[in-house]
Amino acid sequence: MCPQTADQRSRRRIAVVGAGITGLAAAHQLVSRSEQIHVDIIETANEPGGIIRTELRDGFLIEHGPDAFITNRPGAVSLCEELNFSDQLLRTNEQYRRSLVIRNGNPQSVPDGFMLMAPVRPAAILTTPILSIPGRLRLLAEFVIPRASHHDDESLASFVRRRFGREALDRLVQPLVGGIYTSDPEKLSLKATMPRFQEMERTHGSVIRAALADGRTEDSRDTVSSLSSGARYSLFVAPAAGLASLVQRLVEHLQTSGRVRLRTGTAVTRLRRASPPAHWQLDTEQTGKESETRSYEGVLLSVPAYIAARILEPTEETELCDELRGIECASTAIVTSGHRLSDFKHPMNAFGLVVPAIENRKILAVSFASRKFPDRAPDGQILLRTFVGGAMQPELLDHTDEELIRIAESELSHLLGMHRSPQFAEVHRYSRAMPQYHVGHLDRVSGIETRVGSIPQLELAGSAFRGVGIPDCISSGRAAADRLAIPVD
Repeated sequence: MCPQTADQRSRRRIAVVGAGITGLAAAHQLVSRSEQIHVDIIETANEPGGIIRTELRDGFLIEHGPDAFITNRPGAVSLCEELNFSDQLLRTNEQYRRSLVIRNGNPQSVPDGFMLMAPVRPAAILTTPILSIPGRLRLLAEFVIPRASHHDDESLASFVRRRFGREALDRLVQPLVGGIYTSDPEKLSLKATMPRFQEMERTHGSVIRAALADGRTEDSRDTVSSLSSGARYSLFVAPAAGLASLVQRLVEHLQTSGRVRLRTGTAVTRLRRASPPAHWQLDTEQTGKESETRSYEGVLLSVPAYIAARILEPTEETELCDELRGIECASTAIVTSGHRLSDFKHPMNAFGLVVPAIENRKILAVSFASRKFPDRAPDGQILLRTFVGGAMQPELLDHTDEELIRIAESELSHLLGMHRSPQFAEVHRYSRAMPQYHVGHLDRVSGIETRVGSIPQLELAGSAFRGVGIPDCISSGRAAADRLAIPVD
C-alpha cells in the first residue's frame, strides 16, 4: 500500500446530503473556503435542483416549482454575481405589476400600496371594493389602537384581528400571506415570518404610523416597497431561461473545481458516528449498484426536517429528531396550463390572483406566469399556474391529477371567465414541501441549533428553519458550510 502524501492527509472530505439549491450552494461555499475540502453531494433524485425544474414546451417556459426570487434578501443575488450569472436575470413586467384578490367571486385589485397587512397609502383603502365600509374604517383605525403590552410570539391571525379587524384578515391578509406560506394564519408565527410588523408596532405604536414614517424617510423606501403588494413585485427576478439554468450554472461551476462529486439516484441508508478525524460514516445505496460506505470529516444535511430526523435516528439523538419531526409540512399541487388569451373574458392584466379561504373556493391562487416575465408563452397566449391544497385544504391532494385539472378549469371558468379548455394542462405535486412556521417556531429552531452545535461536524440547512424562499435557502446552506469548514480535532 502506498503511503499517503501530506496533501492527502490534510484533505477533508465532507458529505452534503441533498442537491437542491440549499445543498448546491453549501457545496459551492465549502470548496470556496479551502482547497483541501472535497465534497460528495448525495441526492436521491436522478437530477440536481430539488423542486426547481424548468421545461420548454411548444413555446411555453414551464417552471415546475418556484419561478422567481426576491432581490432584497442577498443570498441569491450574491450567488448569481459569483457565478457571473447576473446578466441572465429578468425583472418583472411593469405593465402588469399588480395583484388581484377575489371578492364574492370577482377579481378586484389589491389596494395600491397595501403592505400585506397595512396601507402605505391609506386613502386607497377608503375606496377598495374588497372591504365593506365598516371593514375599511376598522382597518384604518389601527392608527389609534394601543400597542400590545408584551411582545411574545403570536399568530398572524391574532395580530391582524387585534390591530386591523377580522374583515381585513379574512379578505386581504389571509389570502396574500397564504399565497406565500400556504399556511393557516391561526397557527402561523408572526415572529418567524413577518417580524417587521411586530417591530413596527413596538417602535411606533401602530403599523400604519410606522409605514407612513418609513415612507417619508429616503433610506427606508426600499423597506416599504419590499412589503407593498404591488411595488414588492419590482424586486423579483427570474433567469431568462428559467430557474433550472441557475442550477445548471452552479453544477457546472462545482464540477470545474475538480473537488466535487455529484451522486444522483443515491439514497442515504445509514448515518453513524466514527472516530476522529473521520467523525461520520455514511452508507448509501444506488439503484443497480452495491451499497457503499464512506467516511467523512463532516456531514451537512440539506433535506426536509422530517427526512433529516430519519437519517439521524441511528445516532440516538432522540430529542433532536423529535424537534425536527415537530416542524409540520404542508403539501401542495400546481396545475400548469397553457391558453389563448382570447379564451378569457378577463383581460388578464395582472401578475395573478389570490383567493380568500372565506370564498370557499377550491384553489389558493393563480399565477399569470407569462404576465410576470417575458417569453414564457407564445404571442397571444398565456401560461397559468393554479395552486391547490396547502395547510387549509389538504384533502384536495387526495384527488387524482385528472380531477385536479377539472377543479382548476372549473375555478378558472368561474373566476376569470375561461370559456375554452386549455391547450394543455398538467399537475406537479409537492408532498410535504412547505414547512409550516407555527407559533413558537423560532424557539424550536433555537433548540435544534443548540443541539446540533453540540455534535461535532454536523450541520443542518434548508427551508425548515429560518426562511422558505430561494435566497433564504442559499444563505442557510452557505452559513452551515462556513461552520462546517472549520476543522475540529
